[in-house]
Formats: sequence, C-alpha cells, structure tokens
Amino acid sequence: MKYRIIIIITMVLSLSSCEDWLNVQPRSQVEDTELFRSESGFKETLAGVYSSMVSTNTYTKEMTYGFIGVLGQEWDYYYSSQYDDAAAYNYDASITTNFIRSIWAGNYSGIANVNNILAHVDDNLGIFSRDNHDVIKGEALALRAFLHFDLLRCFGVSYSVNPDMPSIPYSTALSYRVFPQLTVKEVGDNIIRDLNEAAQLLKGSDPIVTKREITESVDNGYLINRQLHLNYYAVKALEARVYMWIENYSKALEAAEEVIGSDAFDWSKLSNLQAGYDKCLADEHLFALNNLTMSSDIADIYFNENSQYSFAVSRDRLLDYFDNATQDYRYTFLFKNGSSTHANNRYVTKYDNPSSNTNTYYMFKMPLIRLPEMYLIASEVYYRNGDKDASKKMLNIVRTQRNLPAMNELSDDYYLDLIHEYRREFIGEGQLFFLYKRLNRPSILYSDVDAIAEKVYTFPLPITETESAQRNDNR
Repeated sequence: MKYRIIIIITMVLSLSSCEDWLNVQPRSQVEDTELFRSESGFKETLAGVYSSMVSTNTYTKEMTYGFIGVLGQEWDYYYSSQYDDAAAYNYDASITTNFIRSIWAGNYSGIANVNNILAHVDDNLGIFSRDNHDVIKGEALALRAFLHFDLLRCFGVSYSVNPDMPSIPYSTALSYRVFPQLTVKEVGDNIIRDLNEAAQLLKGSDPIVTKREITESVDNGYLINRQLHLNYYAVKALEARVYMWIENYSKALEAAEEVIGSDAFDWSKLSNLQAGYDKCLADEHLFALNNLTMSSDIADIYFNENSQYSFAVSRDRLLDYFDNATQDYRYTFLFKNGSSTHANNRYVTKYDNPSSNTNTYYMFKMPLIRLPEMYLIASEVYYRNGDKDASKKMLNIVRTQRNLPAMNELSDDYYLDLIHEYRREFIGEGQLFFLYKRLNRPSILYSDVDAIAEKVYTFPLPITETESAQRNDNR
C-alpha cells in the first residue's frame, strides 16, 4: 500500500467519541460534501486519524516499545522469532521489511486522511461553533507534521550526516499524483511550516492556553482532555523536538522553555505512584493516545511473564540502567518482578491500568510526548551553548523529581549521561533509538554493530515505493 493511494480509514476504532466514524464509507462510495457538511463530520474524521494511530503496527507497539524499542536495545528479552533480525539491524529480512513497510503505510494513511480534512476545513466556515474551526485545522496541521516527522526520523538520514540527502515525500493533498521525494532539510522545513501555522491557530483557540472552562454541556465536551489531542503546548513540544533534529538549537530552547514556563502540566505525584494510580505518568503527558484496550492488548500480552510475546529486562541490566539507584521512582514504581522461572525478569508497568479504577484520567493513556523531554532538550541546548550551570540545573530538575540527588557537576561524557537519562525516562516509549540517531553515535549500547558503517539509523524505502515511484537512494 503506497501513501499516494487515497485511503479513508476503515479499521475498527477504539475511541468512543468517534463511533459514527465507523459508518463513514470509503470515498469511492460517498462524496466529501456528505462527510464534511457538518462540524461533526470534521470532528469524527479528526478523531478517526487519532484512532488510526492506536495500531500495533505503529504507535501502540512497533513505534514505541516494539520494533523501535528493539532497535534501541532496550530489552534483554523479546519474542525472538519476530525481532532477532531487527536486533541485528538486518533490514533485508522479511519480517523486518514488513515492520518497515507497515510504518510507512500506516503514517501515510493517516496523512492522507488529515489532508482530506485540510482540503475542506476552510470551505464553509459558518458550520463551526466557537473556536472549533481553528482547533480542528490546527490539530490537523500538527498531525500532518507529527506523522511526517516520524517518517523522516525513520527514512531520512540524520541531519548531521547530510541535510541534502533524499528522504521522503511531503504529502500536502489528497491526490493520486506522486509527491516528489524531498531532502532531509526540505522535509524539516515543511514540518516547521505546518507546526508554525498550527501554533498560530491554536494559541488563540485552545482552552489549554485561553483557560476557557470546558464542561460536558459545552459543545458536548469536545475540547475536554486536551492531552489526548495535539494541543498548543504539544505543538510547541513537537517544535522543540523537530528543531533539535534540524539543529536549530536556539529555536528548540525557545519552544521547550515556553512549555516549561506554561505551568499547564504537573510532575507525577509520589502519592499517586505509591497508590498505583499513575502508572503511565499521566500528569506529565503533553500528547498521548487513548487506547481503551491497553491493559488486555499491552500489559497482558507484551509485559506479562506468562506470555511468550513479552518484552523484559533482566534484574542486573535494569540495575545498570539506573546506576544501582534503586530509590529512583522510575525503578521503584514503573517495573514489576517476574516469578518462578522468570524471577530475574523485570517488566514495564507503564501500560498497566491503575490498580484502582476510581479515576479514569489515569487510564488507557499511551504517551507520545512528555514533559521531562522539554527539560532534557533545554539541558542539551545549554550544554551546547557552553552554559554548563544552566544545563546542570535542567538535568537536576528531572533527577530530583525522580528522587535522585542533584549532580554537583556534569560528567566528562555529557552525551552518554543524556542517553542514560533518556533510557531511564522513556523506556518503552520509542525515543531512545532516535536520540542515538540524532547524535549520530557510532554504537548503540548493548550492541556490537557499527551503527554508522552499517547504516542502521536509516530504514530503506519500501520496495514498492522505489520500484513504482523511482525514488533516489535515501541511505
């Protein structure tokens, strides 16, 4: 399946707010005028894009703890017949090729549906109530940027290697035409353009910024739970992530500090961690997906000692991850021990539902961007700028929130320490491998493969794309 084929999502969706979307027929059977003749049609279509990301092919497995987690060497144990080739960076193997093809197809499918929204959202402004036009359009632009950026992180070389290397197409319309393959820099510029426009739209309309109170009686509560949407601050956080990628460090710091200074998000509280309420660190989510089958699909299959499909780390390796600092809240509360023959295994609990179901706020959430990343980005930029005191301050904020002592001085290998911190903080969330790639590290810890020489950081384009669209080599 190629991105340029027009696709309207027909998969089963897991967000309860978009049940009507299940009844929307493919475009070949219904005109866009029917789909987008009301505000509810736009809402349901946008919800459908978010729901399409709740897929094991992408963000509820392979782009988080699955394929990308294995590439980052996060796990000691995994379903070997599925992931051994991935762990060895054998991108020509059939199973690995399927992972790569599914990531390509899944994200471009979402992009196609976002482009369908953007093609019609300005046609009849009178159908939108309050600020909903700007919110819907802003989120759609941000989603297009988010999905393209992860494709760039997968299929484009690191910016530090060659920003002029061919990478991926940037699809901006629902069309059969073949979009040109752009360079890494050109894709980055397109992503930033979409994010800038999204931020402008959301800054004056998003309740997370305007502080307008939203209840179930206001527009049926459409703007409640902004952390489950690409809200304004999530857009700024994504800007920070993208600017780091394209090496515009001053802009990255500006965006990260706007999120930090907003006071719109809290650190997870010790009391909630101790009670088992906040296993996914929900208070810190800037952007998350709502996965209503998270416990049965993830916790009970992929992080369960009784499942052959489980991902786990050994006790000794986990201690190594945390430098033997067992007082670290992440070590204490975000892992569970195996038993019997699996007693040496440690399983992530981020994707378990809370031990008490009294507060649904802490249930069903899969984080895609969290608050600590903004502090780590700020720390890195300050370090690059030579301000070690400011860098240390930002890093220590994360450490002290996790019950670790503040560092008196940064170590001589700051970037290795940064990698360790990302691994502790974002294990199972799909960020570690991309950090290695952005830094263009010659090796990945726990692997003896020469990452640069073997080109492990850049996936080959799907064969269907190279054959039919005559793309240039992206590696």
